[in-house]
Amino acid sequence: MGSLDTNLASVVDGFQPLPNAAASGGFKPLDADDVRAYLHKSVDFIYDYYKSVESLPVLPDVEPGYLLPLLQPAPPTSSAPFDVAMKELREAIVPGMTHWASPNFFAFFPATNSTAAIAGDLIASAMNTVGFTWQACPAATELEALALDWLAQLLRLPPSFMNRAGDGGRGTGGGVILDTTSEAMLVTLVAARDAALRRSIGGVSGIARLTVYASDQTPSTFFKACRLAGFDPANMRRRGGRPRVVPTYVCATVGTTSSNAVDPVGAVADAAARFGAWVHVDAAYAGSACICPELRHHLDGVERADSVSVSPHKWLLTCLDCTCLWVRDARRVTDACGAEQQMECLRNDVSDTGTVTDLKDMQVGVGRRFRGLKLWMVMHTYGAAKLREHIRSDVAMAKVFEDSVRADGRFEVVAPTNFALVCFRIKPRGDEDACSLQRGEP
Repeated sequence: MGSLDTNLASVVDGFQPLPNAAASGGFKPLDADDVRAYLHKSVDFIYDYYKSVESLPVLPDVEPGYLLPLLQPAPPTSSAPFDVAMKELREAIVPGMTHWASPNFFAFFPATNSTAAIAGDLIASAMNTVGFTWQACPAATELEALALDWLAQLLRLPPSFMNRAGDGGRGTGGGVILDTTSEAMLVTLVAARDAALRRSIGGVSGIARLTVYASDQTPSTFFKACRLAGFDPANMRRRGGRPRVVPTYVCATVGTTSSNAVDPVGAVADAAARFGAWVHVDAAYAGSACICPELRHHLDGVERADSVSVSPHKWLLTCLDCTCLWVRDARRVTDACGAEQQMECLRNDVSDTGTVTDLKDMQVGVGRRFRGLKLWMVMHTYGAAKLREHIRSDVAMAKVFEDSVRADGRFEVVAPTNFALVCFRIKPRGDEDACSLQRGEP
């Protein structure tokens, strides 16, 4: 044993452990009885919330800064009963909530949820695992891979996107569950950027030559991710046209946020292939609908894309945050997003074998939540038939509403209703009619 080891051993031998707080009756933040009591009260709150949310005003009647006078401006020094926090939650916080869970909520985009998802998220939070590597939590990594493969099968994605190939062996593709579409776009943009720089003249200095493409209906999320990935705003093309410099990345959207427009995925992929550009399919909202065979055609051509993302938190009964990203070649993402120099705590024999994908290398950060549990619970609990029933019910309701709008001469439908979003507007027939509509007259 060397002198350093000898000195370390002597320090350890002389170490006196601190008294065990739990054994001495001190602070016990995870006391089992408290866990039961607090969570029972929380579940009762959730039950009461869902029973009454329909009667609550969707948009709160509060002014900016309303909350501070209702709560303590400084952190408390002494402890307080949990019931005090629950009382303030009901009296101060709930009145300032915008109730996305209300059936009367029609803003932004769907934010669906389910009992199974809530339970999965609660259990994942209680376990509090940080599965950045396979070794850090084998079950978290492998359950996420399984849940992604399950959903990929429901979407009829090609085996090349799955963590397990058709023969049961490990394929070249794979997936990861991220927080939102923004991160899915960012990691694939970084992978595409690095690939383009490797094949272009000038190396890193050539980044100003790289160009990305999207339609004018593509959400602003995409252009934000482009800026974060270092693309020149002048090279972010919203419409078609002659390629500029080095075509690098094309975003095809299935179900845009504002109009539910659907880009022709196959045609986009064919055009991009001529330049070696990465094709990403953003199906954040409408992708969930493609688990229904009659709607799957919207993803036709996805087999020629490099990546595809779907957000079950938008339409597949899984609470935020849960965006599923699949790529045909996982190594292109891990090479771009993985750290070249690993901290000692991240090194392990299993990762060194290359038989597993450490999910930290397919995302922006290193730490990560156990998102796979709630997605697996949703699919496991409800099954494909119930999930399809949920989608079809929403699509049918949208059709009924669209027919009502078309039957009313005061309105017009301004975009095709592909899924469950109806785009319509007032159709005034002159100044007099417009004024009548504003007054609420027929």
